[in-house]
Parts: sequence; structure tokens; C-alpha cells
Amino acid sequence: MSLIKQLWLTIAVLLLLAFVGSLLIGVTSSRHYIEQEVQIKNNDNANALALSMSQIEKDPVILELLLAAQFDTGHYRRIALYDPQGEIIDERTAGEHIDDVPGWFVNLVRFEVPPGRAVVQDGWQQYGTLELASQHSFAYRSLWRSTLELAGWFAIAGAISLLLAAWIVRTIRRPLRDVVSQAQAIGQRRFMVANEPRTRELREVVQAMNQLSQAVRQMLGEESDKLDQLRRRMQHDPVTDTLTRAPFLNQLQAHLKSEKDDASGALIMVRVARLAELNQQLGHAATDALLAQLARRLEQLARSHGHGTVGRLNGSDFGMILPRHHDLQKLGKTLQQHLESLSAEQSVDTSLASALRQYSQGESQAELLASLDGALAAAETRGLNGQEIVDQPASSVLYTRHDEWRQALAEALAQGVFLAHYPVLDAHGRLIHFEVPSRLRLKGEWRPAGVFLPWVSRLAMAPTLDLAVVSAALADVESSGKAVAVNLSAESLVDGHFVGELLSRIQAHQGIADKLWFELPQSVALQQPQALRTLCHALLGLGCKVGLEHVGTQFGKIEGLQDLGLSFMKIEAALSQEVESRSDQQSLLRGMATLAHSLGILTFAEGVESQDAAKVLFELGLDGVTGPGIRHREGDT
Repeated sequence: MSLIKQLWLTIAVLLLLAFVGSLLIGVTSSRHYIEQEVQIKNNDNANALALSMSQIEKDPVILELLLAAQFDTGHYRRIALYDPQGEIIDERTAGEHIDDVPGWFVNLVRFEVPPGRAVVQDGWQQYGTLELASQHSFAYRSLWRSTLELAGWFAIAGAISLLLAAWIVRTIRRPLRDVVSQAQAIGQRRFMVANEPRTRELREVVQAMNQLSQAVRQMLGEESDKLDQLRRRMQHDPVTDTLTRAPFLNQLQAHLKSEKDDASGALIMVRVARLAELNQQLGHAATDALLAQLARRLEQLARSHGHGTVGRLNGSDFGMILPRHHDLQKLGKTLQQHLESLSAEQSVDTSLASALRQYSQGESQAELLASLDGALAAAETRGLNGQEIVDQPASSVLYTRHDEWRQALAEALAQGVFLAHYPVLDAHGRLIHFEVPSRLRLKGEWRPAGVFLPWVSRLAMAPTLDLAVVSAALADVESSGKAVAVNLSAESLVDGHFVGELLSRIQAHQGIADKLWFELPQSVALQQPQALRTLCHALLGLGCKVGLEHVGTQFGKIEGLQDLGLSFMKIEAALSQEVESRSDQQSLLRGMATLAHSLGILTFAEGVESQDAAKVLFELGLDGVTGPGIRHREGDT
């Protein structure tokens, strides 16, 4: 039995005991008082009538008239006159009329009042004995009314007491409920702080829970900081604090193999011309400062165009990846302004050459970098701050105009979405869920998401596509019974109509909600944490699972990570490349898995290319793997 029920039961029992006790005491004392009053009345009336009889002539007729007159006016139950031998001389009796009082009450409080007795004298001799008993009906009515009034007042007092008790119980229950919610949240690796109640004992409990929550939050924050320091030490250039060559190229390779909207975009290279000469003219410290300033300008440009990636490829070359950006002319103009501004700030002539090229899914990284390197060399020949834009072959472009893309996408969505299936397996080879990236039929072929998603985003059609994918995923789960992971875009997250429609469709298929895993990009957690938190709690309440995909080294920087309610995260493919031989990446992945597990979050690796890599990842503590090297055998669940 719960504490609240015990408290209510105690209150009810106390009120009942108080009512019964008060009623018994009230009725008993009133009954005793009435009996005394009736007995006094009987004695007084008997003495008065006996005195009157003693003073008159003892004519039987006169005595009978006097007895009758007294009986008719005095509300008596019985008046009897006995001679000295005990024989009745005269007697008057009447029944009791108490129809307005319940019989059970009369039987319960039956009055036991002896009749009044007095001696009637005839001169110096005893004429007889008078016995007189009053009616009790008025006493029953009086006691019944007083009992009803007492019960009524007690009912009012009881109602007030119950209302007061309800308020007290609610006051006690609220902080208790908050403590329970807080304890459950800590069990789910979410560390909330509850408001402190006024009640001292409850306040002490809440303070202790808040201290525990803050301590664990601080501990996880320290672990996150340590992980970030480890990441920077292993992957970042000490001079510019940007990614070194290997992690940057891993990022690029992950984009080229991606099935998402980051599978195409812009790749930029910037070169500090004649770096050795600048080092001699400016000095080592000033040259390092120039490189750091260039890195900051590139990072500002990356942030202004979304979450791009900046890396230092070698001493003089920098690279930048901007997913989902295809307007190279506009991008090149903005980049040129940043570089010319930085060049003008230097005390010596500084040339910052740049080259831009679009990348797309399936391209060779070596060919991509080779073409950019050639373009960068051509840009250097153009003079100070030269720039070269590599044109994309026309054969790789499906449509050239916005209206053509809009019409083609609308027709493809009307035909329906096809879902590819890529398994995510655990350490025992069992299926966790299928990743189901979408395919649309464009120009007679099923095109991967990396081809059309940038245009879907540009034309604000992401919510429409996501709803179509959700409907296809629901149908897939109902037919196969296997769990699927559905990708949601950042644009859909802030669309109120989409969120409402999504929740409505899941509620209509509540029986399979536990087989729905929803993935959102890591950038959503960094840019829109409140919207993500709201969606997470709504979907978790329906039984779904929500997580992040493409999680990289910024994982520890996510604000309020412990309060989001995430179920899983998928670590980007760049961190799983060549993991078998990279001890630095192994340390980083082990730290990310440990931090995620401390928050109750499952960790999966993306882009795993071999079983050997999968084995290493499982040894590092990851919960699942997916990628081109992962195959699912039918029958494994």
C-alpha cells in the first residue's frame, strides 16, 4: 500500500473515530441529563398532586376528577392511586406517540426513568400512594434532534477537515512525486533539479537528491571535457586547432559514401603561397599567428554555412567541406572577401590562393583531391589571392533548374518511396534494426538520397519527404515485423504540422511503435536542443526510440545532453575508418562509448568496412555496427 493511501486511511479512521466518539458521548450525556430531568419532574408532580389530594375531601368522584384533570394536562404516561394495601383505587394510562423518531433509535437509547411516588394523607392517616410516570416521547424527539444536529455539524467539520487534509496531502505528494521523477530521471541518465518544498523533512530529501544529481552531472561534464581534450590532442593541429589531414580525409570519405543529404556539397582548398618565404620574413611566431587567423576565418565561414569541417592538410594547405552547398560562385565570392581581408591585414605581401569544387556521392577521393590540387596550382598563377572554380561535368547533373527539380521530386513522391535496407547488428550478429534510407525514381532510375536530398532541402520539401518515408516505414514494419531506423531532417523538426502528423500516425500504429527508431543529425542537437528535447519526450512516450546520427567529436559539446532523453547515437564513419590500426581513434571511441553508456545511450558505429573492424569496435564497448562490411543472415534476430 502506498504512503499516500496509508495517510488517507489514517485520516479517514481518525475522522470516523472522532465522529463515533463524539456521537456516543453526546447521546449518552444527553440521555443521562434527560433521564434526570424526567425523574425530577415525576417526583415534583407526584408530590404536588398528592398534597392537593391530601387537602380535599376523600370523595371518590372528586379524587377521580382531580386525577383525570392532572392526567389530561400534564403529558403523563401513567398515573395510579393505590390504597395502603396496594390495590388500585384509580388509574390513568396513555400510550407513547413517537412515530417521527426511528424505532432503532428508540430501542438504542431507551429511557429507564422510575415513576414519581408520593403519599396521600387523610388527616393523620395514610389514604394511599400516588404513582406518576411522565411521557418519554418528547424526550426521544429532543434527543433525536440533538443527535441529527451533532451529526450535521460533524459532517461539515469532517468535510472541511477532508479538504484541508487533501491540500496537505497534495502539498506533501507534489515534492514526493518530484523526487520520484528525479530518481527515475537519474536512472535514465537525465539529471534534473527539483524545486525545494517548504516542509523541512521533504526539503532535506530534495536537497540530497539535487546534490546527487548535480554531482553526477558534474562528473559526466568532467568526463566530457576529458574526452574533448583527448580528441583535440589526437585529431587537431596544435597551431591552428583544426583537424589534421587524416581525420579530415576520413570525414570527406564518409561524405562520399553517405546515403544522406551530406553526400554532396562543396569542397574547398586554400593555400598560403610561399609559406617558407613568409616564415623567414615574419618569423615563426607571426607565421603561426597568420595560419591560426586563416583557420579562424575558414571556421567562421563554415559556421555561417552550417556545420562545415575545416582541416589542415599540410603546412600550407587547408581544406573545408561544406555539405549541402552547391552555389560555388556565391560561395567563392564570400571566401574571396574573407581571404582578401586577411591578406590586407598582413605587414608583408601574402597570397592566399583558393579552389572550389562540388563533390557528390560515389566519387573517388583521390581524383577529387587531385583535381582540386591542380585547380589550386592554377589559382596561384592568377596572382595575389587567385581563385579557381572547378566546373562539374554536365553528365552528372540530373536537372539544371529549380522548377525542373520541383516537378521531378513531386512526381517521384507521388509514385512512392522505396526503402533500402542496411542492417545494424550487435556483437552476436543479431539484428538491432534496419537503416532504411529513401530512394526516389528520377529519370527512370532509383536514385540514392545523396542525389536528391540537397534539392529537397533547398526546395523546402523535407517535411513532405519525411512523412512519405514514415508511412513507408510503418508499412514495412507491419509486413516484416523488423525494427527500422527512419531519418528525420532538421527542417522537419521545426515544422509544427509535420510533428503533429508524425505523432498522429504513430499513435494510429501504437502496436509497432517500439520497432520505430528515429534518427536526427548531430547538428540538430547543437542548434535546436529544445526542439529535439520536446520531440524526444513525445516519441519516447509513445514507445519509440530517438537518437543522433553522424555523431562526431563534438558529441561532448551538446548542451543538456543528459536531459535530451536520447536512446542511441551513431558515430560517424570517419571515426571507424582504419580503426584496427589507429590507437588514437580507439581511445577516442572507447571514451565516447563510456560517456554515452553513463547516460544510458546505446552507441553504434557507421561505415564499418570489415568484420575485423567490427570486432575491434565491439571490444571498445560499442553496442552495434553498420556499414558496407556488415551483412545480415536471414534468421538472426
